[in-house]
Amino acid sequence: AYKRFSELLPKEERENACSARVPKSQILTLPELRANPFQHRICHVFSTSESGDDSMSFEDFLDMLSVFSDSATSDIKSHYAFRIFDFDEDGTLDRKDLEQLVNCLTGQGEESRLNSAEMEQLIQNILEESDIDKDGTINLSEFQHVVSRSPDFARWGGWGFIT
Repeated sequence: AYKRFSELLPKEERENACSARVPKSQILTLPELRANPFQHRICHVFSTSESGDDSMSFEDFLDMLSVFSDSATSDIKSHYAFRIFDFDEDGTLDRKDLEQLVNCLTGQGEESRLNSAEMEQLIQNILEESDIDKDGTINLSEFQHVVSRSPDFARWGGWGFIT
């Protein structure tokens, strides 16, 4: 992990990798993140940057690797998946978060984007399946409940991000 992290830094900064921050633009060059539709959210969620630039310290990088490792528990993976999918960071997945999530998964091109009726039906289906308290949103415990019923989630590793 240290070697991969330090290789993202300019040569002159590599000897001080433990105290350096890697810019988001460099983190996004990792093959595991390059084609990931949630790459920006992943950087944002794992970054502890006070400036809001989503750069990562070595500890941030280790946190990201550990969450996406095979040895991370389903609870840890689902907690971070929830944070990544909570685009407005309000602690719930509402219709806007779900729409952004679907758009990330289906791609940004016009040919792959769902029309408004299809989007509405899909969001309605997601809420019917997941919104246990019927408040129109999915909270963390509801999300974790749905994930616990999915045997593929544990094998999902880093949801294709980093394994």
